[in-house]
Amino acid sequence: MQIDLSGKTAIVTGSTSGIGYAIAKGLAQAGAQVVVNGRKQADVDSAVAALASEAGQARPRGVAADVGTAEGCAALLAAQPSADILVNNVGIYGPQDFFEIPDAEWLRFFEVNVMSGVRLSRAYLPGMVQRQWGRVLFLSSESGLNIPADMIHYGFTKTAVLSISRGLAKRVAGTGVTVNAILPGPTLSEGLQAMLKDEQQASGQSMEETAAAFVMKNRPSSIIQRAASVEEVANLVVYAASPQASATTGAALRVDGGVVDTIA
Repeated sequence: MQIDLSGKTAIVTGSTSGIGYAIAKGLAQAGAQVVVNGRKQADVDSAVAALASEAGQARPRGVAADVGTAEGCAALLAAQPSADILVNNVGIYGPQDFFEIPDAEWLRFFEVNVMSGVRLSRAYLPGMVQRQWGRVLFLSSESGLNIPADMIHYGFTKTAVLSISRGLAKRVAGTGVTVNAILPGPTLSEGLQAMLKDEQQASGQSMEETAAAFVMKNRPSSIIQRAASVEEVANLVVYAASPQASATTGAALRVDGGVVDTIA
């Protein structure tokens, strides 16, 4: 199978590092014109430069905008009025006890993790429907099914994303536009590496070994028994964004290493 996204414009929110950058890279390598997004201009410029050197003939561009706000979404739309592929990747997370989470933090998680995708999908989907082709992808998480006791506010936003994705797929039924959710599990992104850095140095193990131990302690149902790489997550996103995935819509596509212990 050879995925060719030549002539397609793809927006990936929160794509200056981690899973988002890997997705942007994968789409660019498949021929898409990729729009990198992040909050800080310096980070966006750095990611665009790296992408241009790593993705062959790709000519990525960047838009610095905080899509966790209505104003930031409007700024991205003004800079890039249309898209064929929208990957709602941006998200925040962090452990915090339920009884210590103030209202403002619940609202911040909701704005970034949920409303960014709502606003951008509302902006870009009509054009896709008019052109009778498009792909919208929401980055959910296995935590949307396996709600973590120490990150209830995060898990709730990822469950909400599943509902929105499924509902939007029904809303654009028969138009040639697909909408899906991607559910990563523990992934060895820069964020996880930073969290495990002290533990890794103290143990003398490699980062991969440290991450595998973390997974087995915190997600013992993992079948692969390690953290996924960002490229492994990106591979599923690139496929779901491709013409070959035309019969896949309204789906919750898991790349969680088997953490969620259900068949369906």
